[in-house]
Amino acid sequence: MTLQKKLISSKKKNLLYILLLIFSISFNSNLVFAQTVAQDTIGFKQYSGTVIDGKSKKELEFATVTVNGTNISTITNTQGAFSIKVPKTITDPKITVSYLGYTSQVTDLKFLNEENNAIKLETYIEELSEIEIAVKDAKSLVVEMLKRREQNYFSNQTTMTGFYRETIKKRRSYVSLSEAVVEIYKQPYTNSKNDILKLFKARKSTDYNKLDTITLKLQGGPFSTLYMDIIKNPDMFFTEDGVNSYDFNFETSTKIDNKPVYVVSFSPKKHVEEPLFIGKFYIDAKSIALKSASFQLDLSNTEKAARLFIVKKPNRADVIPTEATYHVDYREKNGEWFYGYSRIQLGFKIDYDKRLFNSVYYLTMEMAITDWEKNNESMSLKYRDRLKSTAILTDEASGFSDPEFWGEYNVIEPEKPIESAIKKIQKQLEKSNKNN
Repeated sequence: MTLQKKLISSKKKNLLYILLLIFSISFNSNLVFAQTVAQDTIGFKQYSGTVIDGKSKKELEFATVTVNGTNISTITNTQGAFSIKVPKTITDPKITVSYLGYTSQVTDLKFLNEENNAIKLETYIEELSEIEIAVKDAKSLVVEMLKRREQNYFSNQTTMTGFYRETIKKRRSYVSLSEAVVEIYKQPYTNSKNDILKLFKARKSTDYNKLDTITLKLQGGPFSTLYMDIIKNPDMFFTEDGVNSYDFNFETSTKIDNKPVYVVSFSPKKHVEEPLFIGKFYIDAKSIALKSASFQLDLSNTEKAARLFIVKKPNRADVIPTEATYHVDYREKNGEWFYGYSRIQLGFKIDYDKRLFNSVYYLTMEMAITDWEKNNESMSLKYRDRLKSTAILTDEASGFSDPEFWGEYNVIEPEKPIESAIKKIQKQLEKSNKNN
């Protein structure tokens, strides 16, 4: 076996590892429950707003919203909306809103209200001059980015709070909705130790009637999105050796957080037969740190791609992947970068033997870091308190009936279709309680 084939085989195994944790068509008894802890909801004030393009008025999805002088943050949803809870001890709270290709904006929260809650960002696009581009070759820039992992990213263990959401839609209807607050013991980027998770609060509702005889379960839960930390887990996506299977090209540069950013596109070389990725890296021009990445799995060979996703399925069912897109964002503080947000979107068509119509499912998983602090004492969790990487969130719908369920924790503002799904769940719970 040639070196090139060995590299491809290695990447395939690593790709299998992450995707097998994401999708499973099976019944599984390895369910995990979250302990609900009452929270004091008096010590904070909640603010809501929408981030839009200053000219077109288009909503900007996945913009980063950070409370100045703190590590508290969230992101906008697919409709540009956000909500953020700020401790009342912060008497004059301000937020910084940043988005790819736009000038970051500082907003005083006291001016944000129901009548005036739109935050307008202005576009910023410029081409970096040849003098500013220290690395002329795009591939060399990516290799240098990977080499600077220990230099650019957190070197200490960090305790993070994250909000996780996963949804399953059958065509246009939501059939499963899961949400959770997790505590993450993020390991330093200077070592290869796995991150540790604890499930703190969670709620989940699944309409099994709409799933027919096929039950979709997402194995791994919050771990799936955490594995999207490309810099912490390079072997799962892009290794220094693995870049030899890709072509890289410079695209028009841009800015993020008012800092110049290289944009590098990548795609598999023509001779590579295995399913690999197509997408873009956004690399900070000064530190050569990865700021953001968006990519998708090449599904041109659906038969090979399908083998990467399925853990178990009924013998008479053919599962065809139709979408596999990924996104990850990093944030920076005091010259150090860290994982901030990731999103996975998968689409599958399921052809079942002797059925007239096929079933189409869309799965979305996302996680946003909402707060963090350096863990200088290197505290860890007991094994019995750790969330297993193969765990599946269990159904626990009661949390949807509590409007104060999340307490002081920040969450990703639900889109209107998800809000409608939550209201439907609440009505079902009310009806069930009356019948009981």
